[in-house]
Amino acid sequence: MKKTVKQNPVRILKVEKNRLDAVVFDIDGTLTYTNELIFKSINHVYRVHRGKELTPAEVIAMFGPTEEELFEKEFGGEADKVAVDYFSYYSDNHHIAGLYPGLTEILKHLKRRGVFLGVFTGKGRRSATITLDKTGVLGYFDLLIAGDDVENKKPSGEGLKKILEKSGAAPERTLMIGDAPGDIKASRDAGVKVASVLWDSYAKEKVEALGSDHYVYSVDELKELIYEYTGGAETN
Repeated sequence: MKKTVKQNPVRILKVEKNRLDAVVFDIDGTLTYTNELIFKSINHVYRVHRGKELTPAEVIAMFGPTEEELFEKEFGGEADKVAVDYFSYYSDNHHIAGLYPGLTEILKHLKRRGVFLGVFTGKGRRSATITLDKTGVLGYFDLLIAGDDVENKKPSGEGLKKILEKSGAAPERTLMIGDAPGDIKASRDAGVKVASVLWDSYAKEKVEALGSDHYVYSVDELKELIYEYTGGAETN
């Protein structure tokens, strides 16, 4: 029997005010709608270097390693040239991706509350930096931990533990926000709370089955959840 998930759990939360030391965001599918850009960028290098295209399912099956690690595995001695072509295409066509509307307001609110802001992503540092920069939010974050900054990638919580160490945040006062099963598992491993955003998740049913601390289905619901944790919106 399929598990039933309450659609608006954020409306019944009873959370103490100002209970966040740190909030950590995933990038793809959480902060930004980048899936189309990733699919097109990967297919660009496959067309150029292999003369074929991949289906979305085939691309999703590759998620996990950083881009550089993927190219070393798939293209061997051509990996460096493939990487140059990939990142050039990824950067030049970034206009097809963007930040989900309303996320900047949430980031500004958290900064005003003095909350440490981190990013923990499986993307490589190069593509993560391109995306955060081109969407105008790079400057909001105090620390970026990318896939090439850890030995053990998601679902390991190594990246979150690094953020806790650098920020001095208490695990019980830290919230991870992500869209994938790996974000839930990494949060459990690091002992932090997790909010699963499901407005653009490619693994929605798997995420729902894992039992996140919070499920949110829109940016407005995420904003409501953040206000619950931080004592509400500013009144001035």
